[in-house]
Amino acid sequence: MTMISGASQSGAQPEPRSRNYLTFLIVFLGSIALMDGYLSGVKASAIPYILKAYGIDAPTFSGLESIALIVTFFVFALNHLADVIGRKPGLLLLILGMGLSSLAILIWTPTLPLFMIFYAAATFFTVSNMWQVPASEEAPAARRARVVTLTAAIGLLPLQAILPPILVARLGLNWRWMYGIQFLFMLPVLLMWLFMRETSRYQVVQEQRRQDHVSRRFNLGLATMDRRDLRNIIFSSAVLICILLFVSLFFWCGYFFITLNGFTLTRWSAVFLAVLLMIMLGNLSGGWLLDRVGRKRGLIIGCAGCCIAIAGLGYAPGTIQIAMVAATGFFFGISSSWTAVYISEVFPTDRRATCVGWVTAASRISYVAGPALAALLLKAFPDMTIFWIATGLISLLPIVIVLVARPAETKQLALEEIAASH
Repeated sequence: MTMISGASQSGAQPEPRSRNYLTFLIVFLGSIALMDGYLSGVKASAIPYILKAYGIDAPTFSGLESIALIVTFFVFALNHLADVIGRKPGLLLLILGMGLSSLAILIWTPTLPLFMIFYAAATFFTVSNMWQVPASEEAPAARRARVVTLTAAIGLLPLQAILPPILVARLGLNWRWMYGIQFLFMLPVLLMWLFMRETSRYQVVQEQRRQDHVSRRFNLGLATMDRRDLRNIIFSSAVLICILLFVSLFFWCGYFFITLNGFTLTRWSAVFLAVLLMIMLGNLSGGWLLDRVGRKRGLIIGCAGCCIAIAGLGYAPGTIQIAMVAATGFFFGISSSWTAVYISEVFPTDRRATCVGWVTAASRISYVAGPALAALLLKAFPDMTIFWIATGLISLLPIVIVLVARPAETKQLALEEIAASH
């Protein structure tokens, strides 16, 4: 099979999009990221209600979660579709998957097994990160990190801190509306999808395939990957696994404040709002940082800051605890900006979504290992003092991986230059 590297065999770069369309695309993709971020983060507020509704304890839920989320290992198949049928059809599947799974949680979860099925389905679509691919492909090289992180920052708007107390505490709705509200949010996102164009780089790849008589077969990308792709998949997956392990433990801070520290949902939501705003600020700062000091240094700064901020949470007094989780959010925002930028820029266009899918699939080890590790730590240290020390140490692992692997720097390079030189 003919292999297509970069946007085309010749390495020609497509014409840039207009400023107005790029603005629309940022808003549209940011709205998809917002659905993704909300469904990924609302668990922090929903866990106490889930435990009460189904009569289980925290370690039991975490153990069941680690089993249910095995399905996320297969997300590479969803992402591969975006390379086979295009970015626009792939995003339609992603939007419908998140919205309809949210509706199912709202109306079809009278039992714990049904909840875990639809919770796993919703999580399956959130781990795709497919929205990062069009953002990276359409952004100018000099501002790619800032464009991608601005898109990601929209996804960090703190709806998961604002909506739960409104829906449950103020309006008196069932806690399942914490998830179900995303079905309603899906509707305007679908309307915006109608105005999206296929990315210019994917159009170049389509034309090259047509000229070379390369069929668009569903083969999971295995026939087109080379050693560089495999090396980048292994490196990116290793870093992402560590970051997601950290996230899996960090989002138990809702349980820590509500159940152990006696916060009400409203008070916790105020703290959570501060955390999410700091994550957004860190994400935007991370985009600037990655374009200025480079991808590797930006990641190191973010991960080191996470460790310093979170490790002593269990020993700090109440007001300091709030400041610590907020600071952790800021540095996590810097770290997460690396995942949004680097992983979507380092692979060639014709297999970018597929390789991103393999990275996210491989990193789903954290979706099994994270809850399992949380269950062990919660049983061993129910006051969560050592729990947070372990969380901080995990955030240092990406630094070790970067120092050992020594990946090439990609800042300021066009995607075609990255594909040709790495």
